[in-house]
Formats: sequence, C-alpha cells, structure tokens
Amino acid sequence: MSFGNDLRILYHLVLRPIRGGTHAQRMESFYSGQAEGYDDFRKRLLQGREQVYSRIGEQSTGGTWVDFGGGTGANLEFIGSSLKKFDSIYVVDLAESLLGIVEKRSEKNQWTNVTAVAGDATEWSPPEGTADIVTFSYSLTMIPDWFAAIDNALRILKPGGLIGVIDFYVSRKYPATGLSRHGWSTRAFWPVWFGNDNVFPSADHIPYLQKRFETVELFEKKSKVPYIPLLRTPYYQFIGRKT
Repeated sequence: MSFGNDLRILYHLVLRPIRGGTHAQRMESFYSGQAEGYDDFRKRLLQGREQVYSRIGEQSTGGTWVDFGGGTGANLEFIGSSLKKFDSIYVVDLAESLLGIVEKRSEKNQWTNVTAVAGDATEWSPPEGTADIVTFSYSLTMIPDWFAAIDNALRILKPGGLIGVIDFYVSRKYPATGLSRHGWSTRAFWPVWFGNDNVFPSADHIPYLQKRFETVELFEKKSKVPYIPLLRTPYYQFIGRKT
C-alpha cells in the first residue's frame, strides 16, 4: 500500500473536476488519472466482492459470464480456480483506461477466456446472445439509468441464470419487513457524499432486484472508509436467479 498512491486517488475522488458531455466521457474523465492505482485503494473501500464472486463461481457449471462495470478486472481474481471452467468472461465498461488494465491482468494470469469490452450495460449483449451469469460490482450506482441496466441483465440471462450485485445503498425510510432501516442522517449523508463523484446510492436497488429476480442471498452490511475511521458506509450483497 502506498500513501502517495492513496493521495492521488483521494484527489480524484474528492477534488478533481469530472468533465464530459456523455456518461462515457465522464467515466473516462474520472478514471483516466487513477487507473494504475485503482485497485489498491478500492480493495479497502469496496467490500463484499470476494464473497459474491467466489460463491457464484463455485455454484456455476460454466458457460458465459458478463461483468458489467467490471473496471480493471480485479473482481475476476475472486472467482479463483472456478474461472477456468467458463467458456467466455466479458468485462464490460465505458472507461477504456480501466479496460487496458484488464488486458494486462489477463495476460499476466493467462486468462485466455477473458475479453475486455467497451460497452454500455443498459444495452450490450454477449456475442453468444445469452449469459449464464451477470454481475455488477459497485457499478449500478454509477449508471444513470440503472433500471435499464438491471432489465438488460434480465434480458440476456438464461432461465435459471444468476445475477450478483454488490454496491453502496441507503434504505428506504420505511423498508419492507426483514430489510435494514437506516436513520435519517445515513439516508441524507451518503447520497451527498458520493454524489460528488457521480455515484448515487439508491434506496430502490434492493426492492427492484427482488422484484425482478428470485432472491438467493441478500446481506446488508457496512464498511470502513479509508482514513476516516468513524464512518461506515452501507452496502449490500445480492445474488438472484432468473426464474
């Protein structure tokens, strides 16, 4: 871990203006200066990825996996040895500077079944036409039309296919029975905090996912924020099945 790298990442997270007329341009503006140091900082902030990716990998019999908003491809390392049983794994992202890291990682790990794709999660389809698994790791909050992204995942998934989502969120003021209820300060603070980086935690992620998919697993948790020891940001882990 490099403190200098962390300072650079924090600058991009907190101070550097995000420019661009389209969502793709804004994504590239945000990530282009931090691509090389992206993974080291975020592995301490973006919790819950390993559990979801490893569990899905273990449960699957192979086929096609689409990782929407997959960034640098770091999530694939959580799949472990199960990665080899997939015919094709597509890391789809709009930030091409991050996709360059996917290619370097694939070459280093000899992942011959992994392909980096510049594409939009709301409309992209794999060449095979359908997928066995679709995942979103801290990417739904950065997709303006995240409803369309979930609907697209449902469209391309085979019947019985799995979706895995990990992301920041805030609860509804009156959540459904069995779901966590956050206080007013949590529901008010985090959307403002993350909004500076065009990250928008939503109270509707979990309800919409549960409406569109059969719930296999759902965990609501909180994680530490690097260098701000008293803060805990809410996140969830969801695994669902297309019925």
